[in-house]
Amino acid sequence: MTVESTAGTAASPLISFKDVNQVFRLQGQRAAAGSDGKAKELVALKDVNVEIEAGQFVALVGASGCGKTTMLNMLAGLVQPTHGEVNLAGQAPQLPNMDIGYMFARDALLPWRSARKNVELPLETRGWDRARRQERARDMLDLVGLKGRESQYRLQLSQGMRQRVALARTLAADPSILLMDEPFAALDARTKLTLQAEFLRIWEQHQGSDKRKTVIFVTHDLTEAVLLADRVIVMLPNPGRVAEDRVIDLPRPRAEDLGEIQFTDEFKRTTHDLFERLEGAIGDRASRAAS
Repeated sequence: MTVESTAGTAASPLISFKDVNQVFRLQGQRAAAGSDGKAKELVALKDVNVEIEAGQFVALVGASGCGKTTMLNMLAGLVQPTHGEVNLAGQAPQLPNMDIGYMFARDALLPWRSARKNVELPLETRGWDRARRQERARDMLDLVGLKGRESQYRLQLSQGMRQRVALARTLAADPSILLMDEPFAALDARTKLTLQAEFLRIWEQHQGSDKRKTVIFVTHDLTEAVLLADRVIVMLPNPGRVAEDRVIDLPRPRAEDLGEIQFTDEFKRTTHDLFERLEGAIGDRASRAAS
């Protein structure tokens, strides 16, 4: 499936979740039948309705178990909804989709491949010739600040460098949609801020153009969500559902000023307000459960 940008037009949203429910049947010991004799089930998502325009940077934030990664897997075509519709450019997501890049919390680099060879991997699956693959991989490693590290292997790289290689690999084939599942969660605070700025700098290069990538970014960190995204969708668990959908009205570009933005009054107000709404939603649910 090839996705064409619709940024700046009145066209249908690039991505939509319509009345989506996702129920997983538990396996193994967790699947022991309940008192009614039926196998136990886990409701991962319930009544999710979300639309995302092309070129938006959307953060999904919430506790573990609220369905954030399930939503990414639906967009990647790895999971089909139990009920409702997931649409990508007007179609149900399918495998394989060469126009999607998926980056995980852990780098998932192949240890027997050098940094350059890891970045070349998605290009090999697309049939690029060797010379073109090598040139593109070197360019991408240079873009993420790893020039001169092309021949090093996973064990020779720090965690931050590994994530840079993973980012270069995700971007190498120039997908128009990026699914990011807590890509910076395992990093120390300084390295995390550096990579956030690097990624945002790359994304903001095409600000205002139809080449800007659509980003769906999963995080547990509300501060990270507000810092990076155009829009923050706060989710609650048990079952996973949308509690708040907020446009973030912070100026762009931000990449050069991430450290300073966190101390602005506007950033503090936005983050505090979202936190209060999240706490309120959790409190309301607890009250209903106790009544």
